[in-house]
Amino acid sequence: MVDIAVAHTASPRVSAYPWSPGFGTKYTNPSPVPAGNCRGVSFSSGAVVVAHATSPFVTAYSWSSGFGSKYANPGTALAGGGFGVSFNSTFTLVAVAHSVSPFVSIYDWSSGFGSKYSDPGTVPANVGRGVAFNSTSTFVVVSHASTPYVTAYPFSSGFGSKYSDPGTAPTGTGYGVAIGGSAVAVAHAGSPYTTVYNFSSGFGTKYSDPVTLPGSTYGYGVAFDSTSANIAVARAGSPGVSAYPWSSGFGTKYSNPATVPAGNARGVAFTGSGISVASKGSPYIQAYPFSSGFGSKYSDPGTVPTGYGYGVAFSPAGGGGGGTASDNRVSTIPMAIFAM
Repeated sequence: MVDIAVAHTASPRVSAYPWSPGFGTKYTNPSPVPAGNCRGVSFSSGAVVVAHATSPFVTAYSWSSGFGSKYANPGTALAGGGFGVSFNSTFTLVAVAHSVSPFVSIYDWSSGFGSKYSDPGTVPANVGRGVAFNSTSTFVVVSHASTPYVTAYPFSSGFGSKYSDPGTAPTGTGYGVAIGGSAVAVAHAGSPYTTVYNFSSGFGTKYSDPVTLPGSTYGYGVAFDSTSANIAVARAGSPGVSAYPWSSGFGTKYSNPATVPAGNARGVAFTGSGISVASKGSPYIQAYPFSSGFGSKYSDPGTVPTGYGYGVAFSPAGGGGGGTASDNRVSTIPMAIFAM
């Protein structure tokens, strides 16, 4: 069983559906609902967590084919509004990118929030927007609002010393971040709107930009599929989402979907043979079959989210919920999602 969740504005601020493929009947809203507009969402094997704009800035619920009880808030609260959120691949850690220094916080996770790890010695340069672990949880990457726009740390029972900044930084605010195999991708403001690096114990060479860029305005969300064979970018302006084959570099851009997402796209996630996009126009969430390109859009959910969609995640297959995001998560992290 796979489920899909959308982080959005307006109560209940997160909406979830069974996925079969296609949207099933919307699950009952969580109780209580998150305290503010939600910007990011991620699944573990038995929980769902959302990052949001109002204290406590991150909220988690047990998950088994629907929202269960809310977990206690973290003992050490986030310092500011939550944007991106991500479980690691073994669901023992949860990371949140947020608006106030230290801009990224990581907690132990075991049926609820555990202790918060000490802040990194060198914090990201500004507001954290996206966050992702690699598949073995040996490093964590944060996209953020000031140069160099992306920062990475080794991680082993805590943050290690910051890796050197990439030799060629993204050209503007980093919004979404995703990891696929040995590649780190950042969706950002400024052409080429997404930048990908080889990563091995630090940032390596920047891959060549795609021949056909993902539009001509901001990149907001980015995701690899589960085999790192495809990469997708959610972006402002039509067609809202652009996808490419990936094999140590961008292949030729796939044709745009026949029915493009409604409004600026903010988040993107893969699952199996499908792809979903959260956007700022009704129905706020769109999904397509995906196999060497976009298929015909699935029918919209019978009950659509109540406001702008920012983040989207699929649960892990089998086991009642948990997502590869952007995941988050899709790549090893389809949970890498974005929110403004």
